[in-house]
Amino acid sequence: MIRRIEWTVIIFILAAYLVIAGQYAVRTPEWQAPDEPAHYNYVAQIVDEGRLPVLEMGDWQQTFQEQLVTSGFDDPALMERLDTVQYEDHQPPLYYLLQAPIYALTDGDLTAMRLFSALLGAGVILAAWAILWKLFPRWPGIALTGAAFIAFLPQHIAILASVSNDSLAEFIVALTLLAATVYLGNGQPVNPVVLGLLVAAAFWTKTTIYFLAGIAGLAVALRWRREGWPWKHGVSHLAAVTVPALLIGGIWWVRNLDIYGGADFTGLTRHENITVGQPRTEEYIDTMYGGSTRIYLENYAKTTFHSFWGQFGWMAVPMPGRVYTAFLFFTMLVIAGAVLFFWQHGLPGGPQRDVLIVFVAVIGFVFAAYILYNLDFVQFQGRYLYPALIPLALLVGVGLHGWAALVEDQFPALVWLPTTLMIGLAVFAFYALETYIVPNLR
Repeated sequence: MIRRIEWTVIIFILAAYLVIAGQYAVRTPEWQAPDEPAHYNYVAQIVDEGRLPVLEMGDWQQTFQEQLVTSGFDDPALMERLDTVQYEDHQPPLYYLLQAPIYALTDGDLTAMRLFSALLGAGVILAAWAILWKLFPRWPGIALTGAAFIAFLPQHIAILASVSNDSLAEFIVALTLLAATVYLGNGQPVNPVVLGLLVAAAFWTKTTIYFLAGIAGLAVALRWRREGWPWKHGVSHLAAVTVPALLIGGIWWVRNLDIYGGADFTGLTRHENITVGQPRTEEYIDTMYGGSTRIYLENYAKTTFHSFWGQFGWMAVPMPGRVYTAFLFFTMLVIAGAVLFFWQHGLPGGPQRDVLIVFVAVIGFVFAAYILYNLDFVQFQGRYLYPALIPLALLVGVGLHGWAALVEDQFPALVWLPTTLMIGLAVFAFYALETYIVPNLR
């Protein structure tokens, strides 16, 4: 049973997030979020031309895009051509179709579209809280701490409060993990068809979350093994996931095969062919680091860590070094605290253990995809790890509560200290907007 105090805290977290995300949406200068013009133009083409766009040669303009970013999107001559930035036209269309009514009703108002994305982010936070509460109901503070971490991570707010399909992608990930958590026995099990429909939604949202197909299959396999189902019963659950996912996803893929040809059912081959001039890893190592892979990897790790917490605009506005040092100390504290927590309480069994296996798989899929992507292209952006944010938020909640548990018997009120600490991150998120984003971006 969820107590009144827990409802009060999660409502406060959601309200605070909406206020801060609203400020980010309103006060972040126009187009000063990664790829925002290209995402916006996708919606514009749907509304203005009455069709889904097609990725074509010329949609990627390396020199022009660099000029736009360098000028701070403040050069009138360049801005006249902003609508030609269309390199996201290969993306699955669900987010853009949802944004289309907002665009039409507000005459393409960027702030209104940003606020819609931020609202999807609130769904991510609420779903994350529900997942973590079901996983560790004995320690409700873990769920609240994890939800607050997701809500007030500065770079995360900056992304959620921009026009980007990342917000819907994260929401689909959150709903799928919630469905998988309940399906595995943490509550009244859901019908496996729900998992299939959520995987289909992922197929229509973003290729970076296609790994959810594997997560749904893993959830079925784990429950199959734990409950000792007959072969026929297990296959029926797999079919209930697979059939709707493939049928619905196949509609989009057939369309792409017809347009892009060959085996390019995602449009990614076309995207790779048109992104001429985008930094390639091998050339980048030779040009920037004199062929030193070690220096490249050091910069890769450092920039990824920095941009996970906050490196704003088009990666042009980092925070001071002391801030990242503090976050590094926090990360080490969390990891040590998580070890301490599981040393004290042991690993859970049954359905909870299966959910932890799913979480480990999510982290593995997301980090592996990020590493593989950077084998070809130079994309040191920590936001690409956000599909794994709910498992990482569990690590934060468990890690901080591992330390609080050491003095819980002597000072019972300190059990709420981790949640208070993460709510305090909201103050820093607002400070980051005032101090780093607004003054340094035109």
